[in-house]
Amino acid sequence: MGKKVLVVDDEKLIVKGIRFSLMQDGLEVDCAYDGEEALELAKKNAYDLVLLDVMLPKLDGFEVCQQIREFSDVPIVMLTAKGEDMDKILGLEYGADDYITKPFNILEVKARIKAIMRRTGKKEEKIDDSNILIKHDMKIDRESRRVFIEGKEINLTAKEFDLLEILATNPDKVYSREQLLNLVWKYEYAGDARTVDVHIRRLREKIEKVPSNPKYVFTKWGVGYYFKG
Repeated sequence: MGKKVLVVDDEKLIVKGIRFSLMQDGLEVDCAYDGEEALELAKKNAYDLVLLDVMLPKLDGFEVCQQIREFSDVPIVMLTAKGEDMDKILGLEYGADDYITKPFNILEVKARIKAIMRRTGKKEEKIDDSNILIKHDMKIDRESRRVFIEGKEINLTAKEFDLLEILATNPDKVYSREQLLNLVWKYEYAGDARTVDVHIRRLREKIEKVPSNPKYVFTKWGVGYYFKG
């Protein structure tokens, strides 16, 4: 069965162009033109990726992204016409995995989509007898990509899980922001290192009882982040 993508933008010509281009690559494409329609489709269908514009009628892209994250960890790529860094980081903070700034080259969009799907596809195929990591009172199931603390499941986004898995697999090893960008965002990433800070903060809010006094993920000031072994 082919991969399935949801494209969301209120500019119908943009949607038509993206849809045509992705279908040429053998992808199945659904389209939505406002936030409410996008959310309904995301609830009813299992997508491999969502391409989501920020500026939408009814519900904006940030709201849609945030609500999708309540029930799915599908990769989400934000499309934004704004160039300000904070808008991009805000999109990532709501649970997006990546962003592309308009106007964009359709070849860039396709390359990002293929890279994300290739990476997530490999993780789905990965089968290993040592898939369970036990760290303190945390259990990380690499195969199902689920995390439990004191037996309670913690819902993480794809990127949050990737960061935690890398850090927990190599306890006490300090990773710089640039290293984590290269390891987690394995394709060529156009963003900056603050993206890592945003994801680490969101991860801490979910796994730490007191995020400002962490038990698991620590900051080595001026260097990067590490998992306490």
